[in-house]
Amino acid sequence: MTEFLIACGVMAAIGVILAAVLAYADKKLYVYEDPRIDEVEALLPKANCGACGCAGCRAFAEKVVKGEIAPGKCTVNSEEGIQAIAALMNVETGAEEKRVARLACAGGNHVARRRASYEGLLSCRAAALVSGGGKLCAWGCLGLGDCESVCTFGAIRMDEHGLPVVSEARCTACGDCVAVCPKELFTLHPVSHRLWVACRNLLEGDKAEADCEVACTGCGRCAADAPAGLIQIVEHLAVIDYSRNAVATPAPAERCPTGAIVWIDEKAGPLKGPDAKVITRKTPLPVEPAGLAMAGKDRS
Repeated sequence: MTEFLIACGVMAAIGVILAAVLAYADKKLYVYEDPRIDEVEALLPKANCGACGCAGCRAFAEKVVKGEIAPGKCTVNSEEGIQAIAALMNVETGAEEKRVARLACAGGNHVARRRASYEGLLSCRAAALVSGGGKLCAWGCLGLGDCESVCTFGAIRMDEHGLPVVSEARCTACGDCVAVCPKELFTLHPVSHRLWVACRNLLEGDKAEADCEVACTGCGRCAADAPAGLIQIVEHLAVIDYSRNAVATPAPAERCPTGAIVWIDEKAGPLKGPDAKVITRKTPLPVEPAGLAMAGKDRS
């Protein structure tokens, strides 16, 4: 009986000591967290897209509470949500221009020629490993929809010609499409960047157009029609200086013969100029004969 009581006493003593240690550690190691963080996080869209530059909505909420970032920096949130956060924190909403993913290619399967038919895993990254894919244009979109698959916001759909179409309203500029595209055709831009070069082909003139009917040929008409310094022809490709975007107008797209230079309307999407060739073909172009395909390869 005595041994039993001693054992109980020892266990009780150990329990008291451990409780004291835990209580001390809890007090000593306690990290205060402002309860407003939870409140701000509750007013965010829970997209965790990273478009604001933070590692998720929780990190964004922490920075808002610390006063390191304005509520309006979250371009995915609704206007009501931004206003609610600003009112909670008693700060200005701040402003941040929405960014979206832009695709530098318009070469759907009805205008871009192919040197081979790809059969295998339906993935652009997989197809790119097989001699760069089946298109004659080494820079062109492969059209197998990796970008559509990784977009968790439903902002990308593949059109009837195997070309990605980005919804400005749904795009959060998370960058997943940028990372997954093996041809590096996506970049993130402010929505104000309406003048756009929908091409990456670096071949010159007829050589570029031989691969894709809507390729930029480097003719220079866009540069001539643009405000001074806005567009330059670099390696046979039109390049827009977006630091001069304040003077950007649809004018450079007006005389583009292939329609590679477009003006992206918020609702209607890419608009070509009146001088652009009219493409009426709806069906995919056939695979080029072996000889012509090899010639196309030599040109690149």
